[in-house]
Amino acid sequence: MNNNGTLFLPTQASTIANEVDSIFNFVLYTGLIIFAIVVIGLIFFSLKFRKRNENEELTSKVSENHVLEWTWSVIPSILVIVLFFMGFKTFMKMNIVPDNAIEIKTTGKKWMWVFDYPNGANSTNILTVPKDKPVKILLSSSDVIHSFYIPDFRVKMDALPNRYTTLWFEANQTGEFPIYCTEFCGTGHSQMIGTVKVVDYDEYETYLASSVSGVDDTSIPLKQLGENVYQGKACFTCHTLDGNSLVGPTFKGLFGSTVKHTDGSSATVDENYIRQSILEPANKIVEGFAPVMPTYQGQLNDREIDGIIEFIKENK
Repeated sequence: MNNNGTLFLPTQASTIANEVDSIFNFVLYTGLIIFAIVVIGLIFFSLKFRKRNENEELTSKVSENHVLEWTWSVIPSILVIVLFFMGFKTFMKMNIVPDNAIEIKTTGKKWMWVFDYPNGANSTNILTVPKDKPVKILLSSSDVIHSFYIPDFRVKMDALPNRYTTLWFEANQTGEFPIYCTEFCGTGHSQMIGTVKVVDYDEYETYLASSVSGVDDTSIPLKQLGENVYQGKACFTCHTLDGNSLVGPTFKGLFGSTVKHTDGSSATVDENYIRQSILEPANKIVEGFAPVMPTYQGQLNDREIDGIIEFIKENK
């Protein structure tokens, strides 16, 4: 089913999206009808019982109206009961993970999403999943509270430090869909955007096999590979290329410069310094910056590290 969304809602790209939208539409249109009744009644009675002259007598006293009292009690009660059962049914579906779901460990960190697949492959900010297969997301955070949200799938869950939370979905159409962090998590919050790439199952298996085998196109120049890493690993959320500082030092003119650390020491930025900063970022903290950079051990191979070093060297 191909659904391009509506005025109020984005594309329905998962099996649960239609049910979530049905609840939303029930609340929306019921609320609009009640709002219209109240407004029309307000206007009608304001006109009907307005005071036209000073000699006009007061309206007759009405002590009670049982029909009216039952009406405004029973109808809202029915609506609440209907909404409860609709919501409870969908809530249970969204929280009971199918036994055959593919589990993907997802870690939120400033300011990226890191995905670890069952066969050992991993990726940053791009989550590749198969179409028509349930996927369980095991969520955690390595620093502060984040919130994992895929609007087109109608799923959302907080990623918390020191504990796990879960959500699941089953994508029913191929394509690319945005992932947002919906919990303010610092200066790079607005750039913490990922992508769900939904592919056919055969393509998904091919992706996993190529990722875990460490296949790397050695024909790509190191500088280009480094730029790919800079974009793919979301380095741009902390390190600019134009000389302006964000959460971390700018890459412009960094190589060969002398930096001071919070412990009072200083060092010249060379190949070894950059490599250590990537693998052991907490070892030396540059003065004026917070120790928020995560380690990339196990996420970058040697050639990718060489590539980012070359990329920094060329950014004079």
